Amino acid sequence: MKFVIGDLVTRKSYKHDVLFRIANISQKKAILHGEYIRLKADAPIRDIEKTEVRELKRWQKKSKSKEEFSYRLFKQDYQLLEEKREFELTDGYTKKIDYFRLPTKVLHLDGDEHYLKKCIELYERLGLMVHGLHIREQEMAHEIGTLLEKIQPDIVVLTGHDAYLANKGDKKDLRAYRHSKYFQEAVRNARDVVPYVDDLVIFAGACQSHFESLIRAGANFASSPGRRNIHALDPVYIAAKIAYTSFIKKVNLYDVTRNTLTGKEGMGGIETRGLLRVGMPFIKDEEDLDA
Repeated sequence: MKFVIGDLVTRKSYKHDVLFRIANISQKKAILHGEYIRLKADAPIRDIEKTEVRELKRWQKKSKSKEEFSYRLFKQDYQLLEEKREFELTDGYTKKIDYFRLPTKVLHLDGDEHYLKKCIELYERLGLMVHGLHIREQEMAHEIGTLLEKIQPDIVVLTGHDAYLANKGDKKDLRAYRHSKYFQEAVRNARDVVPYVDDLVIFAGACQSHFESLIRAGANFASSPGRRNIHALDPVYIAAKIAYTSFIKKVNLYDVTRNTLTGKEGMGGIETRGLLRVGMPFIKDEEDLDA
């Protein structure tokens, strides 16, 4: 069977457990990127199998169901936060106050262009301002300083693909991971620019990433404590939870992982203040006044 870049395949030796896209291919080996999870792998050509249309629809339906469930959870939490905030601002709903929110700015660097597009769509659906760039994991550390100075974000997401390679060392050895060392270096360079964890909130990592090294380097949140695969959209939910939590409150670590598709085995972090600030009065622009 002939394979080409972009084909959707599974691995026979892993009992077809993960759906991959072929990112690169030679006569004997294919480089694979997870279609829904941020995992990078390679496999002999003889070990991969094209996914039939019926099976592909099953994968798509399953992933869509998970994504919508996570989105609904987030919206429920967001609605509760909004109701509580309005109650506090209006002195128990006894005063009518129009207020505005200062927008939170997200800089999202993604090693996978396909994932980046899906993430930007979700940021927009969640009402967040995002500047997204496709940058290879190996180049993030070199680019991050200049981008921070130029864009001045409140949240930075450093993600793409990763994997733990058991044949390269044990799970404590950073050298046994495909891209964790690049994420770590990028986090360190970001902290050289903005040292304090509440002045710039950083998420870093992908599937099976070396969680401990990313947190020690200065990330607020990272993957993956249990060396689990994470969903392509999980970093967006981390960013959104922080963006919509008031700056006078700490982000609840349980809640921030509950809204992800992976959970606490895939995501973890440190106590971090929220970033949302509101102001008053809300003033309509001239176009609204003329309407």
